[in-house]
Amino acid sequence: MSEGSATLIELKSDFANNHLEHHGRSRLSFYNAEISAGSLMLPESRRIARLLLTHPTKAQWFEALKLDNVLQKKTPATARRQARLIRNRLDTLEDEAWAMIADRSQEVATQLLFAAAVKHSRVLADFLSDVYAGHLRRLEQHLSPARDWEAFFADCVQRDPAVAEFSATTQAKMLQVILRVLAEGRYIDSTKTLRLTPPHLHPDVVGYLKRHGESAVLACMDMTR
Repeated sequence: MSEGSATLIELKSDFANNHLEHHGRSRLSFYNAEISAGSLMLPESRRIARLLLTHPTKAQWFEALKLDNVLQKKTPATARRQARLIRNRLDTLEDEAWAMIADRSQEVATQLLFAAAVKHSRVLADFLSDVYAGHLRRLEQHLSPARDWEAFFADCVQRDPAVAEFSATTQAKMLQVILRVLAEGRYIDSTKTLRLTPPHLHPDVVGYLKRHGESAVLACMDMTR
């Protein structure tokens, strides 16, 4: 085994351990379908990041969502669902990142939200490292969703048999949102053409990830090295 391959395996192992630590080792499932609740949602995530920077109490959080309608949604149910997903993702980052998401450029904020999504969703992380990176290594220019997902999902079932219980509808939604996340993160040019366009990470994003020991996330995101 080459040194590079060994390093990648070590990083993926570290990422798996960090993911389980964040979500609780008592959970039996290696994967979950939470990503299907929404893509990166930059405008909404900026609002939630600003709210989290105030370290709201439970009552203040409830008031901001329901009474102040900070997410500007038509129904409370939609606001709660999106706020829960966004907060779960942002909780994987430090306050420093919240401030950057709230106030920095679209590029910086989007890349940090992408990092949060990778940390929150092992499905997204493995799709990046197994499927997306695989296409790049083979010098292929486009994703092939139907073929890619079937093989990838079979691998997921091998790692976590509980995933076999996901319905076809849930699987379709997961793939749809993963492709939207890739498009929003500029990893593909659109969800229609699916052309691979691996982005260069902003130096401030790279700096944040390095300062906070996120080598596995950085390796997962940086496809240009």
